[in-house]
Amino acid sequence: MSQKEQIIIFDTTLRDGEQSPGASMNIEEKVRIAHQLERLNVDVMEAGFPIASDGDFEAVKKIAQTIKGLQIAGLSRANNMDIDRAWEALQYAGERGRIHTFIATSDIHMQHKLKMSEQQVLETAIAAVKRAVGYTPNVEFSAEDAARTRLPFLAQIIEAVIEAGATTVNIPDTVGYTIPSEYFNIISYLKEHVSNIDKAIISVHCHNDLGLSVANSLAAVQAGARQVECTINGIGERAGNCSLEEVVMALRTRYDILPFTTNVATEQIIPSSKLLTTITGIQVQQNKAIVGANAFAHEAGIHQHGMLMNAETYEIMTPESVGLNANKLVLGKHSGRHAFIDRLKELGYDLNKEEIQKAFVRFKSLADMKKEIFDEDLDAIVADEVLRVTETYKLLQMSVSSGSFTAPTATVEMEVNGEVKKTAMMGDGPVDATFKAIKELTGSEAPLLNFSVGAITGGTDAQGECTVRLRSAEGREVLGQGAHPDIIVASAKAYINALNKIVSIAKRMQGDI
Repeated sequence: MSQKEQIIIFDTTLRDGEQSPGASMNIEEKVRIAHQLERLNVDVMEAGFPIASDGDFEAVKKIAQTIKGLQIAGLSRANNMDIDRAWEALQYAGERGRIHTFIATSDIHMQHKLKMSEQQVLETAIAAVKRAVGYTPNVEFSAEDAARTRLPFLAQIIEAVIEAGATTVNIPDTVGYTIPSEYFNIISYLKEHVSNIDKAIISVHCHNDLGLSVANSLAAVQAGARQVECTINGIGERAGNCSLEEVVMALRTRYDILPFTTNVATEQIIPSSKLLTTITGIQVQQNKAIVGANAFAHEAGIHQHGMLMNAETYEIMTPESVGLNANKLVLGKHSGRHAFIDRLKELGYDLNKEEIQKAFVRFKSLADMKKEIFDEDLDAIVADEVLRVTETYKLLQMSVSSGSFTAPTATVEMEVNGEVKKTAMMGDGPVDATFKAIKELTGSEAPLLNFSVGAITGGTDAQGECTVRLRSAEGREVLGQGAHPDIIVASAKAYINALNKIVSIAKRMQGDI
């Protein structure tokens, strides 16, 4: 344990992370995240589940074609159709393409979900790995719900799939059930009882249902696991996955007792976190480790005094080590196009000329209203002007009157399917009146599930950022986002963005786009 050992970082933001409610991404958004993961320098990127949908297949294919230098994985169930479809998308990555196949191994899953015996599961797993190996030697096998699987059977199936050709074996805590000491013992048991375990890398994939995903992953590393599967910001199904930034910085910060290294470019952690938040609309809680707004903030007087004397008194890592720019002010109204483009590239955006023009016009407009432009403002500009779906509905102008002696009224003018429409509606408040006017103009019946408001930066001139969650007629939940110094305008833009997403999804399902 005294020598340096590398831990492979397997990022599943684009697959398991996307399974977070409301985190669905289109192909262009997935490719943007993929390029940022490339800058973050993860070892393996799980790009999606190719059999799940045509959109997921095309996203994995596009990523396999464009991302270089790291391994691209595609998930598949343990059957021929899934495996064939996965390789059809992954083949463009060549030897960097990884087929990741899985089947459940716990009694509760075999009995109630699969309705299969141990022998049937064993035979299915072996056949799946052999099928995958026919395409590529880079094959990973996952024993779903391994943490609740009887250890003798888990050891038996792991030994069998390694014999069949799997070079990585994943031992997931699928439901976030285990605790560190127990998980350490599971990995240790496999190292002792699987005769060919030295021929494969042990991987771990932990969920956070009990808030132990990072702790469990680190315990597994101490027991001998050499790959950790994780996501940016810890997003994922239910309570999420092991947080990439937390496990990577824990390894880096506590090298004294965790003598392991990763290839991750930690200075890209904050840009990665911000880009994911911008695209999905899923905000990071303020006290979230590493990437939360308060992670490097000090308010208590004794803490501030200690920081002034020596930052190490209260900071166990530097803000710069995770990519947090201490000097956030980057641009103002006198800044030119070249400085604007350079800063966007530093933030991880690779825009074409048309996208740059749209963003620059919005930047200049905002700079006339705000004295200071922050990185977060630029993220919001790109999200609002570039990362938007095709606009069936477009906000042209609006006016709101409200007060303690005035009935809140919103007058909204929109372009609906190319036709300019205008209406005025009253509501319980200015936002309610605005949303009623938009519903009247668009004819939408999508129920509003959630509405949240936040300031992108500090100060009274900060842009307001609004997030709206709607449910489509087909039962899909979509997130809409909007940003503007006027919070009511930001609310309208978020609501319209969500409606445009509903239209876009409906067209995609009908095969129109």
